[in-house]
Amino acid sequence: MMAIHTSSDNELRSIIFEKERVIVKFLDEDCEICKALAPSFKKFSENPTYQDITFLQMDASENPVSSKEVKLTGTPFFAIYFKGTLRDCGLLSTEEKVRKYLDRLLACKE
Repeated sequence: MMAIHTSSDNELRSIIFEKERVIVKFLDEDCEICKALAPSFKKFSENPTYQDITFLQMDASENPVSSKEVKLTGTPFFAIYFKGTLRDCGLLSTEEKVRKYLDRLLACKE
């Protein structure tokens, strides 16, 4: 069972090259949508369907390098990486949209 790892600017680079599929959730402690999505993000991370995906979360304000790289425009902001490359990113506010990102990430091929 995979857990959600809290990551930082320093670690993110190595993780996205080390792991084939990574989803990052950028959050802010005052963000209500972030809090609302937390249980479903945890549920996805424990779902066998997504066992090949590494789930990360990062505090947007504490990780300016990564936030800038994905052109963060607010929270909760999600980014998906495949083999070290940013494939997509954006503000996602519903469980369904997060699921679509996860499914898109699973569908990534060479």
